[in-house]
Amino acid sequence: MITAALIFGPSKLTITSKIGAVYGYSLLWIVVVAIFFMSVFAAMSTRIGAATHQSLLSSVKQKWGKGASIAMGIGVFLVTTSFQAGNSIGVGIAAGELFHTSPIPWVIFFNLVGISLLFFRSFYSVLERTMIILILVKLFSFLTTLFWAKPDMVEVAKGFTTPVIPEGSQGLIIAFIASSFSIVGASYQSYLIQERIRINPSLRTARNDSTTGMVFMGFMCTIVIICAASILHPKGIKVNSASDMAKALEPLFGNNASTLFLIGLFGAAFSSLIGNASVGGTLLGDALGLGSNFNSKPVRYLVATVMVIGASIAIKFGKLPLELIVFAQSVTIFVVPFIGTALYMVANDKKIMGDKANSPLVKVVAGIGLVVIFSLAIINSKELFFNNPLFK
Repeated sequence: MITAALIFGPSKLTITSKIGAVYGYSLLWIVVVAIFFMSVFAAMSTRIGAATHQSLLSSVKQKWGKGASIAMGIGVFLVTTSFQAGNSIGVGIAAGELFHTSPIPWVIFFNLVGISLLFFRSFYSVLERTMIILILVKLFSFLTTLFWAKPDMVEVAKGFTTPVIPEGSQGLIIAFIASSFSIVGASYQSYLIQERIRINPSLRTARNDSTTGMVFMGFMCTIVIICAASILHPKGIKVNSASDMAKALEPLFGNNASTLFLIGLFGAAFSSLIGNASVGGTLLGDALGLGSNFNSKPVRYLVATVMVIGASIAIKFGKLPLELIVFAQSVTIFVVPFIGTALYMVANDKKIMGDKANSPLVKVVAGIGLVVIFSLAIINSKELFFNNPLFK
């Protein structure tokens, strides 16, 4: 649930809104593809966490040396820190639109709330409860919007069962799959399961299911695409941000619909604000030998550092600067294939995994997933370095 909540942030809400608004129901099939591969890698990471008493980066260090572990930790920290400003901006815009105020005070307030959660004795338990509440808020918000939307269920079914790639949709398809098939999020799953086991050791031998959270994430993506397809696509209304979706709902269905969607945007932004920072702080702490669980004070300070940097950028610029997006994408292109390969190789290693090692079927399916990861990296590097005005 935590992994699903941190992945489904403002950027995901924007991408899904835009997919539905521009291409209607036709791209619903990509949700199934992305969530399928994400579920495979999240399950693999869960088994790594349950099978070993050492962290993922410790296993990476064991197989490839300290340099590989540090590079992976620093890479994840840079990616999460770079994108954290977007989560802060999302929280500020959602609350600011709801209460008709400037977003800046809300950016400061909710980052302070996020940092204050770090000082609870059992941060993991607080994080878990907070994420579940926020997921329920998002589900309520989007399901209610869906009720207003009155979608064409025949077209919905067709969107799932008849894969098509409309002209000009390739960019959005790549963006959706890259953000939903989140290798950084999947790798964090191993840390979360170890935190649960630390609190309740009997869970090591229990069945630890990661699929439920991924299905929830896919369900939320589906609902938002259907809402945008039902409401905005027939009227030709384009959206460039999740808050645009909320504004578009108001003239059509009144202030209540807009308010409900903004509540969903807030849930998405605040869950990513906390979750994204936790990923960056935990993996960097582990890479530097400062600990890998939430009881470690250095890990909590690093999580707070990610929040402070993100909030500072949000307050100064009011949006993600283009240069920062390019930097984050550059790091992501190199880091994500390495993390995906590391997850795959560790999960295949019977010396580390024992009877929880990948089965032959999982090896094949996850191998196809790796091909997808490397293909996305190649496509993104081409777009970033050859078609980007900053490099011309």
